[in-house]
Parts: sequence; C-alpha cells; structure tokens
Amino acid sequence: MNKKDISFKNADGKELKGVLELPLNETPTNFAIFAHCFTCNKNFHAPTNISRTLASHGYGVLRFDFTGLGDSEGDFEDTNFSGNVEDLISAAKYLEENYHAPSIMIGHSLGGAAALFASKQLESIRCMVTINAPSNLTHVKSHFKSNMKEIEEQGYAEVNIGGREFRIKQQFVKDLDDNEDATALQEIRKALLILHSPQDNIVSIDHAEDLYRSAWHPKSFVSLDGADHMLSDKSDSLYTGNLIATWASRYIDSEEKEELSTDHEVVANLGEHGYTTQIRTGNHSFIADEPAKVGGADLGPTPYELVSAGLAACTSMTIQMYARRKNWSIQNVETHVSYSKKHADDCENCEDAGAKIDTFEREISIKGDLDEKQLERVLQIADKCPVHKTLSSTGKINSKLRD
Repeated sequence: MNKKDISFKNADGKELKGVLELPLNETPTNFAIFAHCFTCNKNFHAPTNISRTLASHGYGVLRFDFTGLGDSEGDFEDTNFSGNVEDLISAAKYLEENYHAPSIMIGHSLGGAAALFASKQLESIRCMVTINAPSNLTHVKSHFKSNMKEIEEQGYAEVNIGGREFRIKQQFVKDLDDNEDATALQEIRKALLILHSPQDNIVSIDHAEDLYRSAWHPKSFVSLDGADHMLSDKSDSLYTGNLIATWASRYIDSEEKEELSTDHEVVANLGEHGYTTQIRTGNHSFIADEPAKVGGADLGPTPYELVSAGLAACTSMTIQMYARRKNWSIQNVETHVSYSKKHADDCENCEDAGAKIDTFEREISIKGDLDEKQLERVLQIADKCPVHKTLSSTGKINSKLRD
C-alpha cells in the first residue's frame, strides 16, 4: 500500500496528525475516515490493520489522532466528545479539499459513537460502520466511575485508563451527558454496519442491539465472535477490514475506472515492505501474498495458488459450457488442483531451466446424471480448457521496462 503522513487543522486551529493509506499507483474514488477508540491513537493495531486492508481493496483511508492524543496538538484534558466529532468533520473537509469527499465513516468503541454523530452532519457519507461501539455515552463514564466524586468536587481527576494516566475534567463529563444518546439515529438515512463481539467485556453486546433497533434500513449486524474489545488478534482486525470493504461496495458509487492498455492485462503493485501485493484486473481488485514462514503476511493466496486457481476455475467453466451445449445435466463441477513445487524452491534455482518440472495434479468431481461414456468425454474436455493449454505448452514471456 501507499502510506502518506498528513496533517490538517481542526476547528480550533490545532494541527492534527494523520496517516492516509492509499492503493499503490492509484487514486481511489472512495475514501473512508477511521475514528480510533477512546484514549487510543492512529497507530494502534486495529486502525492500522483495518485501514491497510481497505486500501488493498482500492479504498483510501484516513486515520488520525484526535486532539490531545498521539502526535496531534492540544491537551487531552481540555477535549470532549463534541470536539472529537468536530475533528472528524475537519478530517472530512481535508479529504474533500485534497482528494475526494469521504463516503465511509468507521468508528471503533467511543470513536464509533463519534462517527455516527459526525456522519449526521456530512452529506457525502453514504456508509457508517461501528466496531464494538457503545449505544449511549454515559457508558464511557464507567471508565472513571470511582473518580466521579473527585471530579465533581475539584473539577478534575487523574484517571487510569488502559494502564495510562489521563486527566478528566468536569466539562468532559458534562459533554457526555449532553450528548448521551448515541442511538438517536432516526434522522440518519444512511447504510449502517454494526460489528460487535459477544465476548466484549468493555462494551457489552447489548449496545449493538440498541443501535440496531434504533437505525433505519439498510442496516446490518455481524458478530465478531471470539474477538476482544480492542481486536487484539490480528486476524480479527484483518477480517473486519475485508468485511467492511465487501459490505460498503453495495452502497457506494464507483466512478468509471481507467481502461487498461490491453485486453486481459493484470496490474500487480508491491511496495518496499513485505510481500502483500495489490492486484487489479479490469474492475476487480484483490491481493496476493506469501506465507508468514517466508516473510509474508499470509493476507492472500500465493502466486502459484493463483495459477492453480486459474486452472481449477477454467476447468470447471469449460466442462459446464460443453455440458450445457450438449444439454447434459450437471448440477456441480468441483475441480481440485495442487501444484507439486514450492515457490521458494523455484527461486533458489530460477536461472536453471532444467532444475524444475511444473506438475499440476487435477481431480474433478462431477455431480450429475452422466453415463460412463459421457464422464470419459468430460475428462477429455477438461484437457481442452484454455488455461490447461497455456500451462501445458511452451509459452513465451516478453519483458520490458515501462517509463
């Protein structure tokens, strides 16, 4: 992915620091803003993993530090919930002035509540996403319930939240009370995705139910079963990012993509770190990767798995095309393909043409009412699959450097 460090001013003139995750060599037409959790920052694992996953799907994602947190200017003790909402609106203005107005607003925990309030004021937002978010803001006060008397008496208290000390002032508590009900969604007619873990012991699953009941359709709920509140397990945040990307594609407008220079051209982009490669073919985007044991992040299939997948898909399609022309009844074709050599082994001997023999093992399962003669013909047709012909022939690859 393409990572850019950016900064912008909030409504009070404070400079807020952020990171913009972009697809490689491509300016997306759809941007998202990620609102991090209470007292967190933009570099926590959940916002980082989710943002990068969305970028791999072709989205641009801005994550930033709220006022007084991380690298942003200001004092946390002088902030409040309304200020977080204003910061999100300032972030949206930055994207609109420099790229495209955001179409997706994502918020984690208290950031989810702030995302809902901000989305109400931003016409460009088409999709709202909450992750383990509270349905009412008084829930936040449970973090410093034991300090409430001290806050009331002297106007502030030093509160330990997540192992870190923060000064909470009376004005912060008052602002939570003034904006208590985050379920006030009746005036927001935008698509909503609620993601919540049943095992969340910070914000219970009941909050997700309250949000869902309050929202208009289209609304969706997906259980993040087994995840903790912070999405500490990397697989949970990666799953969340992939889920958001797929769900949002139904509700946002995609501008016409630039035509590729030749038919069937595939573009693969890989940055300077890792092996996670963004692939674009026509109107479709996906990623390839390597296993963790060879330095990859295992976020997608390996190159040889993609080749095998092409052979398997082409085989099933070719068989069904033939069967339909013959009016043969085949309910399902399932093609299994395995490759006999590993990518790492090939790289060690890639200059020696005689050091490798590419062998694909293919098994085809047919569900249908076919006799022995027809099944024998199906096996012959499998060998006529275009990808099969390509892989079994001596191909030619012409390479040159582009400007």
